[in-house]
Amino acid sequence: MSGSLKLLRWAAAAAAVLFVSEPALAEKRVALVLGNSNYQNVAPLANPVNDSARIAATLKDAGFDVVDSRRDLAAGETRRALRDFADRARDADIAVVYYAGHGIEVDGANYLIPVDARLERDTDVYDEAFSLDRILIAIEPAKKLRLVILDACRDNPFARSMKRTVASRAIGQGLAKVEPTSPNVLIAYSAKAGSTAADGDGQNSPFTSALSHHLTKPGLDVRRAFGFVRDEVLKTTNNRQEPFVYGSLGGEDVPLVPAPRQAPVAAAPAAPAMSAQAEARRDYELALQIGNKSALNAFLAQYPDGFYASLAKLQLDKIAAEDARVAATEKARLAEQERVRLVAEGAQRSQQAKAEAEAMAAEQARVAAEKAKQVAQEQAAAAEQKRVAAESAAADRAPTPAPADKAVNVAALTPAPAQPDVTKSVQSELRRVGCLSGNADGNWNNASQRSLTQFNRYAGTRLDTRVASVDTLDTIKLKSSRVCPLVCEHGFKAEGDRCTRIVCAEGSYLNDDNECEKRRAKKPVVKRDADDRRERARQVRERPQSIAGIPGAGVVKPRASAGGSGQIVCDAGGCRPVSRGCRVDYQGGSPRDGTGGNVEVCN
Repeated sequence: MSGSLKLLRWAAAAAAVLFVSEPALAEKRVALVLGNSNYQNVAPLANPVNDSARIAATLKDAGFDVVDSRRDLAAGETRRALRDFADRARDADIAVVYYAGHGIEVDGANYLIPVDARLERDTDVYDEAFSLDRILIAIEPAKKLRLVILDACRDNPFARSMKRTVASRAIGQGLAKVEPTSPNVLIAYSAKAGSTAADGDGQNSPFTSALSHHLTKPGLDVRRAFGFVRDEVLKTTNNRQEPFVYGSLGGEDVPLVPAPRQAPVAAAPAAPAMSAQAEARRDYELALQIGNKSALNAFLAQYPDGFYASLAKLQLDKIAAEDARVAATEKARLAEQERVRLVAEGAQRSQQAKAEAEAMAAEQARVAAEKAKQVAQEQAAAAEQKRVAAESAAADRAPTPAPADKAVNVAALTPAPAQPDVTKSVQSELRRVGCLSGNADGNWNNASQRSLTQFNRYAGTRLDTRVASVDTLDTIKLKSSRVCPLVCEHGFKAEGDRCTRIVCAEGSYLNDDNECEKRRAKKPVVKRDADDRRERARQVRERPQSIAGIPGAGVVKPRASAGGSGQIVCDAGGCRPVSRGCRVDYQGGSPRDGTGGNVEVCN
């Protein structure tokens, strides 16, 4: 009997442990993990296979029902893997797809590149790669959460060799911004749209390392998990890489791993209900971490009034200002392109004048949109600073904190001046990318403006050079290496990031093109040839002219003492001076045989 009691007690203890540790809801969770490193037609990548292995192990340890891990798949194998995974996701609550490897953006659409892709032309991406939409179709059946994680924002390895079939087809840097149309979808990038991510110097990329630390914490909402991932990557990369999440979820927490169910404790006092202000603060912070219109509009639908509603509206204004800036920039680009085209084609002056006016108006609108965006950013930043200050002050006051919306009047917020060190930070970043040679002294002078103009030229941006803004600082930070070419003085050449003196070999000199050129040997001047030519000319002038047919006779020489012509005439009778007023008529034949000779002709 005592043995039976012990067995019953052991069974009860085991049941209690299982009760405490099992998830609150028995959700089915499935995942597909893809890692492409061994590319066949471009340089291989070191970390994607390691990254996929680490994420697969993390999800398995988190208790996922299915974790299908594949590596180095060709295009056909990738499509089969997505098709099989779509079958597994039909009855799943949570479906996750993780991809590490190369990705590319073409005309605003994102494509993931298998290991056998060649991409000789820009249109090959439609046949040899697979689109992000194809992944979204595979996870569409999941009921609660559809999550796509892309550690694929690397440099495009095919950009140099890829031929453009249409000049207007855009091939962007990194991946393009995406707005999911289906509910309960989140798409996480390792770097913000339009920027690239680091592969990492260690065994894993910074993004994947942060994911393994935060993504599967029990009970942690997936949106907050990605917020922690963002903070860790920014810290690891010195603010050069910022992960971003697109899409929206509802108001309830959606953890990848549910929190363990706690055993009821009879003596435990009831937890005080969260105040309405605390709930609004929590939901606002979640919406702010997602950072898109859908999340902020969902927050305003639930909290239309109050302090945090005013903050959410300022964030929406900032997003709207950014969208307006992007649209104005694109319009200005198209207007300038049309003006250049008309000039090149020699269009009528009226058409050129109209195009030039439209381009000027579009450029003015772009500048105005840049300023409006900066104002909206500063307003939102000032509001966030006051929110943090108000919440800190409220936390210090005990026992009952004052309502935050009474402590700060959001309607009275005015645009805050730029931080004093923004200009210095922009100058420091311009020095880092090789566009500024002066010191970062905080004085935005002509040299600083010229350096930002150089950055715009070589980076393809259109930042406002008249002011050093936070947006300018963020844009320059996205560049991980030198942008402006190193320019050295005459006599020096660029080697890496330094100018070194050019030393020419013996017998060479440095020419005006900053190149070593071999000295030419001086040719000797031969004076003998000139003297010979003069001597031959003299002999020709003094050589006697023979009269035809009379050897040694018939010599015609000028004679100062002879007749009026100063000549002599020779015939069969001999030679004599030509009489005054006469001349010699030279005839053919020989005067000795009577067939010719020279005749003196007198008028």
